Amino acid sequence: MRSLPLVGLSLAAAVIVGACSSDGAASAVPSASPEPSAAPSTAPGGTIPTDADLAGRVFIVTGATGHDLVANTQITLTFNPGRIGISAGCNQMGGGYTIEDGKLVIGPMMMTEMACEEPLMAQDTWISTFLPGAAITLDGNILTLSKDGITLTATDKKVAMPDRPLEGTIWIVQGLVSNQAVSSMPAGVTASLLFADGKVAVDTGCNKGNGAAEIAETVIVFGPIATTKMGCEGPAGEVEQQVLAALAGDVAWTIDADALQLRGAAGGLDLRAQP
Repeated sequence: MRSLPLVGLSLAAAVIVGACSSDGAASAVPSASPEPSAAPSTAPGGTIPTDADLAGRVFIVTGATGHDLVANTQITLTFNPGRIGISAGCNQMGGGYTIEDGKLVIGPMMMTEMACEEPLMAQDTWISTFLPGAAITLDGNILTLSKDGITLTATDKKVAMPDRPLEGTIWIVQGLVSNQAVSSMPAGVTASLLFADGKVAVDTGCNKGNGAAEIAETVIVFGPIATTKMGCEGPAGEVEQQVLAALAGDVAWTIDADALQLRGAAGGLDLRAQP
């Protein structure tokens, strides 16, 4: 199993977003600022939003015209008071922002320095140059950004990707958390959980079982889990040990769209809802 650091990548200090090199470093190219120009208070596709309209919201790009996005990637824009966070499929970037004359003005941005495949690196670079100076409008849950003949349409994440319910959803284990590191699942091993009626049904990747699961707002209290007794060696046996260890006692849980995280004293699990 491949282990990766659990903690997020640290932001490179005072790195100004620009073109990414093949080793993941960002070159110091300042964000472009739009030329001041008069703009109406409304525009096709909605009205010019204020910081208050956007604060605390996450938008997912759901359409693009005039530019081809990398297939099977997701661009997200996260707005907090006076700040924007951007993810285009590789690195995370962000900085201060304002809206002036109907355009998005972004100051110098900091960016993580993870090296990815070239199409993703290029998309990072493109989004970092497209957004500064883009005309911006908001129509309910739809955010529109336009610049240089290109238009991006983004939908509020709560609408585009609502949180899946904890109960009644089959959750497939994607990662095993131990000692502040997350390990990917080994090839050929599948483990899953299903919560319903105060219980959890478990497929450990080796055996199947069930036990009590008392669900509170942020914590699940697991009781003993009884399983079948088939002996498994190698990766399947190792996965079973980690899955059962994670489902013990008080375990914190959070759901973000179709992703479930479980974190307890003995480790945790990263899971994704079955399509």
